[in-house]
Amino acid sequence: MTQSTNLLGLDLKGLEAFFVELGEKPFRARQLLQWIHKYRVVDFAEMTNLSKALREKLQAVSDIRLPEVLHEHISTDGTRKWIIKLSCGNAIETVFIPEGGRGTLCVSSQVGCALTCTFCSTAQQGFNRNLDAAEIIAQLWIANEALGKDPKGNRVVTNVVMMGMGEPLANYNNVVTAMNLMRDDYGYGISWRRLTLSTSGIVPMIDKLREDCHVSLAISLHAANDELRDQIVPINQKYPIKELLAACKRYVVGQQRRHITVEYVMLDGINDSMQDAKDLVRILKDLPTKINMIPFNPFPGTDYTCSSRNQIKRFQNYLIEQGMVATVRKTRGDDIVAACGQLAGEVQDKSRRAERMAKQQEVVFHR
Repeated sequence: MTQSTNLLGLDLKGLEAFFVELGEKPFRARQLLQWIHKYRVVDFAEMTNLSKALREKLQAVSDIRLPEVLHEHISTDGTRKWIIKLSCGNAIETVFIPEGGRGTLCVSSQVGCALTCTFCSTAQQGFNRNLDAAEIIAQLWIANEALGKDPKGNRVVTNVVMMGMGEPLANYNNVVTAMNLMRDDYGYGISWRRLTLSTSGIVPMIDKLREDCHVSLAISLHAANDELRDQIVPINQKYPIKELLAACKRYVVGQQRRHITVEYVMLDGINDSMQDAKDLVRILKDLPTKINMIPFNPFPGTDYTCSSRNQIKRFQNYLIEQGMVATVRKTRGDDIVAACGQLAGEVQDKSRRAERMAKQQEVVFHR
């Protein structure tokens, strides 16, 4: 028996093609997008502006399948984390962070991560597979369903960051399809300014993203020289800092994109010296950036510790004195293991990368 098509993961272009194949008018795609994503209706029988015959046809060849929410954890600071079970038996994590009039959803793109950044809990879990577009957009669907709207009728999820489990640009097509749904006015209507993709630096895909999908870009830099970054962000060995920053410049040139967010996790005795700060200013001076300093969040098995509060402040003050925009990310959700770098999920590791993490970390601490 042929498995029915899961319409949850089709963007407008994909749904139009689906309806044409059914012998229906393409405009039906816009109606269906609204039912699924705006109104969160997954039963075709309730889609009252579609004819009964069309609803029956959709029921016969397609469905709208959502993954199962295993657990929901709520932090004392209001952060919420959902552990979502996939059909393959793995589980991913999605985090919602409320702050003032802003609500940010941190979305995963892979089961585990194919990269081996040494300071990240997800990387410790190894890698199983890419999420499909339906599994990515389902995280936003589930969050909206759980959160609803605030009493004034405003959206609670105002911003989305592709910063959860996995490297988004290593799952390019599925991530772009999901982001198209997030941006579509018939879907979630999220502005490109409020939709951010974070990457460790897959240079060719940054260039491709510039052409395919207008979103904000964040770079997981975490070191200001290749020697250190090769160790803590190993993909740097393939795409070194000079190539990465050149791609970032291409990304903003001639576009409305105002700046690149540079993420920099603060690791005590590793990348937090004043020389590191000076090197950071030197390499970023010609790129419009906002530096987001991230206090390291510990996880089981790590030997890293977070830089002291005083050292983080000294580092930040120097950057500001040199004319840089530098903020310190507020740690949220650490009591439910939902802070930046702590997401782990449940990963059946196919890569055996987890076994190599300890060896890599030994090298770093001999710096």
